[in-house]
Amino acid sequence: MTLDTHDWFATALSALAEPQGQRVWSIIISFLGDMAQDEGAGISSAALTRVITPLGIKPEAIRVALHRLRKDGWTESERRGRGSRHFLTPYGRAQSALVTPRIYARTACQTRAWHLLIAGTPEGLEALDALGEHRPQRAIRINRHTGLATGHAEPTATAAPDMLVANIEIAHVPQWLQEELFPEPLRQSCAELDRALAPLGPPPELNPLQRACLRTLLVHRWRRIALRHPDLPNAFHPGDWAGESCRSRVFALLDQLPLPKLIELEDASPLPSAQISPLAAEVTD
Repeated sequence: MTLDTHDWFATALSALAEPQGQRVWSIIISFLGDMAQDEGAGISSAALTRVITPLGIKPEAIRVALHRLRKDGWTESERRGRGSRHFLTPYGRAQSALVTPRIYARTACQTRAWHLLIAGTPEGLEALDALGEHRPQRAIRINRHTGLATGHAEPTATAAPDMLVANIEIAHVPQWLQEELFPEPLRQSCAELDRALAPLGPPPELNPLQRACLRTLLVHRWRRIALRHPDLPNAFHPGDWAGESCRSRVFALLDQLPLPKLIELEDASPLPSAQISPLAAEVTD
């Protein structure tokens, strides 16, 4: 049976709702990173409310979340007439740009060159900590003393004098390491999203506001999965990891939800109350 626009949208909205509750500030960052990452791109409070409230989030929760984001340096606001417009700060844009390639990557990591880092001194451990902090997607911590980094390390170029550095070829990844790098809660979250997306057929023609609502939820849930595990080839994936199936479903749907223009969201009428999710959002500090 083919669902009409209203029924399909309501079904998709319910399917994509976060089962464990929604952190409003994080959803706003997902929205801004997807649709307003460019310098000068911003959205009014009224338009943001029209996008976010159908997700089951109350206007007062949006105000609390925006206050937190401004306090933490992620967003800035300016008065425009009787309302306000909200923008990512230079810091917020830089942080969003840093993770954008990872979030929107359509294939798993294909890296074949790796080097192993082993620290045995306090100085080496500090260097390993710094690599994990500043290059979290390229330096993967295996345990307290050991890390794995992408690329081929040149002996004369290494900046790790207090670590053993060895170029290696990945021949086998044991199950214990797979499950440590992709912990059970993450595997479960990924499988839940994969199952939620599986029954959704192609969307009917949706208006810009409906597309914005669904894109925000979809990007948000996928972002929370994509950024919570190291970017590693298939050999590192546990047997029950649904990541690649989920990735395919995410981008198949995103491709059918064209990015709306911000001006379209400014001009949009609020969605009918029947299209607003009854789910309550979790506001966290």
